[in-house]
Amino acid sequence: MLKPPSNRSRSARRLKCPPDPDRVEEIFTRLARVMPEPKTELNFTNPFTLVSAVALSAQATDVGVNKATAGLFAVADTPQKMAALGVEGLIPYIASIGLYRNKAKNLIAMSQILIERHGGEVPLNRADLQALPGVGRKTASVVLNELGIEPAIAVDTHVFRVSHRLALANAGTPDKVEAQLHQVVPDHWLPKAHHWLILHGRYTCVARRPKCEACVISDLCPARPDLMAARA
Repeated sequence: MLKPPSNRSRSARRLKCPPDPDRVEEIFTRLARVMPEPKTELNFTNPFTLVSAVALSAQATDVGVNKATAGLFAVADTPQKMAALGVEGLIPYIASIGLYRNKAKNLIAMSQILIERHGGEVPLNRADLQALPGVGRKTASVVLNELGIEPAIAVDTHVFRVSHRLALANAGTPDKVEAQLHQVVPDHWLPKAHHWLILHGRYTCVARRPKCEACVISDLCPARPDLMAARA
């Protein structure tokens, strides 16, 4: 289970949740200014390669996944082609990714289900997506958000960390943080909020040494005093 960052425990006790709407609005206004068109950093060409890449990215970096899928998607960019590889044929393409054996089994099983039950197409609704092998709520949220179908917020380690530091959420599980974010993020920011929080956490509000001096929302961050003290 993900836990709120320990280096902001003192801040956590004095946070106001739900947060002040004006502060939330300003946070996303500034993030939108510096990242006007945020997108996933995973490479994909269609819904099938997108859901495959996201499934492969669990406990792996986007950079590592992109290196593996460059070769994989060149030969298997549809469920039919992926299923034809089989587990043993798929493994060499993704062996550099963590948990590759289990992921290979899931990708082949997913491809077979797509062929048998969905006419070889990725179902673009949450229930059917989450029923696919290797596709949980977070993966489905990423796919639905990226394709503009649902303004979903997938709570990974970056979103979880940033949400707590910014006092946008204070729950102890990803699902509960997701529910809190949907309550506090204004509707007009929801379609891109997922990407802003991930990218901000990946490149600025990093786990060990957050780059507060370069952060465009540092003055709006309740956790900054504790973060800076921890670095002193």
